[in-house]
Amino acid sequence: MEVLETAAALVPLIREKKPLIHHITNYVTINDCANITLAIGASPIMAIDKAEVEEIAAKAAALLLNIGTPTLASIESMLLAGKKANEFGVPVILDPVGAGFTQLRRMAVSNILKTVKLAVIRGNAAEIGFLAGANTNIKGVDSTITGENNDKIARELAAQLGCVVVITGEKDLISAGNKVYCTANGHKMLTQITGTGCMISSLIAAFAAVTDNYLAAALGGVLAMGIAGETAYHSPGGPKGPGTLKVKIFDHISTLTPDTIKGLAKLTNP
Repeated sequence: MEVLETAAALVPLIREKKPLIHHITNYVTINDCANITLAIGASPIMAIDKAEVEEIAAKAAALLLNIGTPTLASIESMLLAGKKANEFGVPVILDPVGAGFTQLRRMAVSNILKTVKLAVIRGNAAEIGFLAGANTNIKGVDSTITGENNDKIARELAAQLGCVVVITGEKDLISAGNKVYCTANGHKMLTQITGTGCMISSLIAAFAAVTDNYLAAALGGVLAMGIAGETAYHSPGGPKGPGTLKVKIFDHISTLTPDTIKGLAKLTNP
């Protein structure tokens, strides 16, 4: 499959170019996002203050906006950085954590969608469903639905917004508006680790930083986490629990190869 070949080939390119990934992200997972970005071979910068975000966004190779712990100040910084990134052709990735759960989060995603041209949006089924106008049930930052029409939602929202849409869950769906790719990598213990979704978004940003094929970038980021989760869990000795698995994931991301991605990718029907 051509898109899989393209996605896999981006791994050595990330390590060669070491792209700067500007994160305006949440306080809960900021360290995890920085570490996963380093593990794949990119360079993270976690700059939030409005006094510097425009300058950094202009110099970055990708910008990640994550509303996991939103404040009025961080939302203002996201809008400033997003507009500057657009001006300089820097891809912007949105992680709409808990979108729809509170008025502040609804305001944040509404303003971002109105103001910033996005390359990729990654969220769970409820978050993406909210953005698409579906009647979804959000419990905090977690999705309480799986959704039988997620492939349709991903495809239609991608076409509407002109970007790649990713829905992560037991199966991950990736669409640029015409076709939906479905992956089934990962392990159930990943659900016991805080921040796996945020880390996937960081990986997608790292992949998007070295290509303008954002469908391949999204697929690469999703597969990187899923495959690392599987190989880490099944590695010699195996993790005793989620804490050990989390550390092992960083190790397995750092040794990921194109052949591993192509050989272990589980692409299925939606």
